[in-house]
Amino acid sequence: MTPRYGIGSSGPHIAIACSGLGHVQRGIEAWAADLGQALRRGGAHVTLFAAEAGPGGTVGVPCLRRGTSGARAVAGAVRHLGGWRFGMGSPYDVEQTSFALSLWPRIRRGFDILHVQDPTIATWFERAYRRGLSGAKVIYANGTGEDARVMQRFAHLQLLTPAAFDAWQPSRPPAQKVFMLPNFIDTDRFAPGDRSLARAGFDLPPDATIVLCCAAIRRYHKRIDYLLSEFAAVTRADPAGTLLVIAGAREADTDRLIAEGATLLGQRVRFLPDLPRAQMPDLYRAADMFVLPSLHEMFGIVLLEAMASGLPVLCHDEPGFRGIVGPGGLYRDFTRDGALAAALAAAFDHDTRVRISRAARTYVERTYSADAVVPRIKAMYDTVLGCRHDG
Repeated sequence: MTPRYGIGSSGPHIAIACSGLGHVQRGIEAWAADLGQALRRGGAHVTLFAAEAGPGGTVGVPCLRRGTSGARAVAGAVRHLGGWRFGMGSPYDVEQTSFALSLWPRIRRGFDILHVQDPTIATWFERAYRRGLSGAKVIYANGTGEDARVMQRFAHLQLLTPAAFDAWQPSRPPAQKVFMLPNFIDTDRFAPGDRSLARAGFDLPPDATIVLCCAAIRRYHKRIDYLLSEFAAVTRADPAGTLLVIAGAREADTDRLIAEGATLLGQRVRFLPDLPRAQMPDLYRAADMFVLPSLHEMFGIVLLEAMASGLPVLCHDEPGFRGIVGPGGLYRDFTRDGALAAALAAAFDHDTRVRISRAARTYVERTYSADAVVPRIKAMYDTVLGCRHDG
């Protein structure tokens, strides 16, 4: 098949959609923004649809945002009626469904592909395409860890890691086209830089060893409570020379975790809730190492951001993380008390950090840069456009 991209090519019209973009600081939102920008730079015809209008022609789509009383009220009112069956089972589902209904008249004609990681949005438009109500073929990239019941709905499925791709094969419908393509990172934007200047910008101590965690500030899944206790255990003997910085989205239990951190660590911990992503490159530059205490992630763009910034990554020892982080990681079994503390103690050694950080940056440039991944995404689009859509 002749590629549809290139200088002077009319090319397909691509829609990238994300209901949280503009009001949520997380991986899916970062993926959507980065993909839209990279495709535009490469000359593709792409429109990014988000909860609110933004730079680069991002189109705002009204919806009931998940953190509002309206979304909570709708989810609560229909939950006893089986709201999950029609995309209303949670405030996040309500956000996606209301977003999809507003998006439909904007893209039902004139677009060839809808690329999305929000599962309910993807489901609505897969149904619309099959019924002739939308012209865009859907590519669902499973960045939220949906189960087989969801993934089997789609004619075109993108999985983000080799482990996820291999695990899916026994459950794959015969006619489903599955792609293994990772997320990517802008290695020019996320890169090592002036550490002293970055620390001054966040009012961080110039001489401390700074451990950075970027994750939603919550117990469930992200295990911020485990991080606090493990950091306390390993730094009791040296309270002045180390600092833990935690930046991430505010959650229902964030305030309690902040209070626990103050009690346990005092001035040795700094929380930065809901920090805008525009400030993240400098925050990575301010740190000495990066830690993610969760036991699993579907991908974790923060891992790429950290490694591209030249930080060694401390993470749980499991195949998914090893497949993503490769030589840029220091791995321990985080299901055990004391394991993260041991990883931190090892990473406090300067020579160890330098060795791993060099490997991390090189690995990201080779494997996860826009130059390495975006051409493969364009090839995926060409393949999808050449496929007959069964069902």
